[in-house]
Amino acid sequence: MNSKMNFIQELNWRGLISDKTPRLNHLISKEKISGYTGFDPTSQSLHIGSLIPIIGLIHLQRTGHQPIALIGGGTGMIGDPSGKSKERNILSRDIIKDNISGIKLQLEQFLDFKSKTNPALIIDNYDWLSNIDLISFLRNTGKHFTINYMLKKESVKSRISREDGISFTEFSYMILQAYDYLHLYDKFGCKLQLGGSDQWGNILSGVDLINKLYKRDLKNSEPLAHGLTYPLITNSSGEKFGKSEVEAPTLDPNQTSAYKLYQFFFNVNDKDVIQYLKYFTLLDQNEIENYKISLEESPKKRESQIKLAEQITIMIHSNSGLEEAKKITKALFEGNFSKLSLKELKDALEGAPSTKINRNRFNSSYSIQDLCVEQGICSSFSETKRLIKQGALYINESKVEDFKEKLNESHTIKGKLIIVKRGSKNFHVVEIEN
Repeated sequence: MNSKMNFIQELNWRGLISDKTPRLNHLISKEKISGYTGFDPTSQSLHIGSLIPIIGLIHLQRTGHQPIALIGGGTGMIGDPSGKSKERNILSRDIIKDNISGIKLQLEQFLDFKSKTNPALIIDNYDWLSNIDLISFLRNTGKHFTINYMLKKESVKSRISREDGISFTEFSYMILQAYDYLHLYDKFGCKLQLGGSDQWGNILSGVDLINKLYKRDLKNSEPLAHGLTYPLITNSSGEKFGKSEVEAPTLDPNQTSAYKLYQFFFNVNDKDVIQYLKYFTLLDQNEIENYKISLEESPKKRESQIKLAEQITIMIHSNSGLEEAKKITKALFEGNFSKLSLKELKDALEGAPSTKINRNRFNSSYSIQDLCVEQGICSSFSETKRLIKQGALYINESKVEDFKEKLNESHTIKGKLIIVKRGSKNFHVVEIEN
């Protein structure tokens, strides 16, 4: 093993175990195994909530085992009902293939696929599910699933009680996921399936199927397959992680800038940050304990948040991305917009209100006051005057002193943007059109 702790011990102290099958720790401690997590290709990028199952696979690999990332190219055409109040839109194979390509690139950032001892694998379940013979599947696999058994699963039970119910298509998802586990067990010797707590029922279905098919007497021998789930990640307010944000970050560097990702984790609440360091980073116990002490003694320094933001930004955007994020953060804090490129400025102010004006307005008697009211930055001329009197209105890097001051090219950044700031954090981006 590559770690002083085994896989279960590592996840346990980090608070990353919700449920696990009996005797899993015994298996992990005595042999190298393969374990897999499924990823649903419903979009071209995994979202921030996918970090937990990815981190789980990283820990699996770091403790000497083989991680398998199973992309649901086949099951993605069906749709997992777990945690869903209504049926998903069915995606075409072409869209799913595009999504898979994007997800593969992201997973390659986290896992080692070139290891000589335990290389990670990426597998698409479309490769075998698309070739299933229906009659054989029903005879050999379907017969092991009773309707009574399936109706007891939470993912099915919660949907049946609704007016629109659940289609047979989604009802069959459980069996297909179990079949995936069986296939991976047969072909790769995979003995562990990992997933979120909402997947526990589906995971157990696969575990049961393998043990039934191979006629395993669990009273007298070790189980052949195991399952483990992660807890639902929430913040101190009880909100599901990443779901309270209007636009939670994705794991695609092209979709979510390094700055936005950095700020997302930098702004984590003091009550959450130590637990998030355990969840989302690879820092060891001693390091995290030191950050806990720092948080208690000097919370205003935000050292724990800075470390959390740094670690995750490096994971997804590399060191160069972190440097860019810190550069933007420093420039915005100091009001030095001229140090940033137009792209960096736009990344930094993504999500801020944005409007446009024509460049010919500079040739008229268009004042700062006119700009603020016309663009909805201030509600009225009197509010504009009040903010200026309070020293709380800025054009780019400069505090506004005269509300009647006329706008010209000198008020722009590189002739393209005007950044208006109210107070310390409220930005408005004005783009200049020719």
